[in-house]
Amino acid sequence: MDASPEEPAAVPSLTPRRKFGLRDMKSLRKIAGITVVLFFAAPALWLGFAARPSQDPAPAGQDASPPPPDLPRLSDARAKITVNANLVVLPVTVKDGSGRLVPDLGKDEFRVLEDNVEQRIEVFTAEAFPLSMVILIDNDLKTKDAKEVQDSLDAIVGGMSDLDEAFVCRFDQFFHPGKGFTSNQDTLLTELRRTKLDSQTSVMSPGGPFNGPSVNGHAADGSPSVPGSTRVILAAPTKALDDAVFGAAELLKDRPRNRRKIIFIISDGIDGGKKYNTNTYDNTVKEVLAHSISVFAVGVGSAFYDRRFERLSEYAHSTGGDVYYAAKKESLQDLYSRVTEEARNEYTLAYIPRDIKGSKDYHDVEVRVKREGLTILTRNRYYTGPVTR
Repeated sequence: MDASPEEPAAVPSLTPRRKFGLRDMKSLRKIAGITVVLFFAAPALWLGFAARPSQDPAPAGQDASPPPPDLPRLSDARAKITVNANLVVLPVTVKDGSGRLVPDLGKDEFRVLEDNVEQRIEVFTAEAFPLSMVILIDNDLKTKDAKEVQDSLDAIVGGMSDLDEAFVCRFDQFFHPGKGFTSNQDTLLTELRRTKLDSQTSVMSPGGPFNGPSVNGHAADGSPSVPGSTRVILAAPTKALDDAVFGAAELLKDRPRNRRKIIFIISDGIDGGKKYNTNTYDNTVKEVLAHSISVFAVGVGSAFYDRRFERLSEYAHSTGGDVYYAAKKESLQDLYSRVTEEARNEYTLAYIPRDIKGSKDYHDVEVRVKREGLTILTRNRYYTGPVTR
């Protein structure tokens, strides 16, 4: 009897074999179900994404900027200010008779009064605070002033620390927000260098019968020339300074309250008044004070001599800021650093209002020091009610 041929030996496998059974059938049914769901759901998902509007940059007034840089651990004073919303925070600058900062005052040398009632100081520190600032540049200066300002803007970055952030904006008849807050000094430097200022001053009305082309002082079309005095009388400033400050406050209002929030104005101080501003000076100051913002300003050109400096001074002194006047480009560069140094190194006092009566939407504040002969700069009130236009 012949022997049957032997079957080939099975090849061993590291993966154990198993028989096809009920588990495999369930898996197939599950895969088939998922496939059907995806088949019918995919068109709906595609239509949903197609109908979704593209995300445009946030409009002015809405802060879409990333959080500012800060230390890994806040100081005790800044931590208290962060967590206690009931604290009224007062940045305070103290100067001697020569205008120099006074850095050696202690807590017991200060007194704080609200509505003439003395308050207990809960937080006191002389530490430097990081800055969140809107750099608000006048876009409607005389040609010479515009060139000096534009050539000096790089110096602003030199006065900033690594924890500071800035938002570059311009204004003329309108408010022109820039690209947002940045703490990257290279980015800020590039943006400042790309800031091109117009040199057509709004004091002279553009166009019209009194501002046409001329040759040797006479109208090019042969019509009678108009005396310069007539043109000056008809001229009217069109700058909207109040609206620009209000817009800057809107950009700053949501920055953390444990930072020093400032509007840094570089301008000749001309303002077009009610005709060109949507916001009044009074309600703009309310908006600034409602969000603990201080206004610092550097006046340029002939603002001081032409008595156009007052509006800058009013904003600065009402909000606890300061104002400087620059006669030339070299002065501008020095003053930029003085502004940032002063704002960063103010004393910080904070208190919880006690024994305050009345239902006003604002409260008057006064800060005093025991040492004589010193000048104190701080805001003179704060607002608790909504700001109406």
